[in-house]
Amino acid sequence: MADLIVVLVVIVLLGFALKGTVKHFKGEGPCCGGGGGSAVKAAGGKKLSGPVIGTKTVRISGMHCDRCAESVTKAINKIDGASAKVSLKKETAVVSYDRKLDNGRLKEAVQKAGFDVVSIEG
Repeated sequence: MADLIVVLVVIVLLGFALKGTVKHFKGEGPCCGGGGGSAVKAAGGKKLSGPVIGTKTVRISGMHCDRCAESVTKAINKIDGASAKVSLKKETAVVSYDRKLDNGRLKEAVQKAGFDVVSIEG
């Protein structure tokens, strides 16, 4: 009888763990110390010094939460002449720029933040 109770408790705990894991990978649960997921992270208040001459869309893998999106936003915004708006749900960053922006530099910034660049369009 005691063995049956232990097995039931383990099954219930595994159920909660599975539910949390599913939420985590959907970007809905706490991850990296952040809160729940949201659709878009703002550009973090970075204003470009000149007029926008173009945009690039960067597809990013590995983001799971607001903190992940915030890390990508900050990494891209450190590049002179670039300002990012990151969508957690779309797994993209739309990068506006006011001067020539090298794709390699953009990719390097995202990778240093701990994420992978799938593609860069634009």
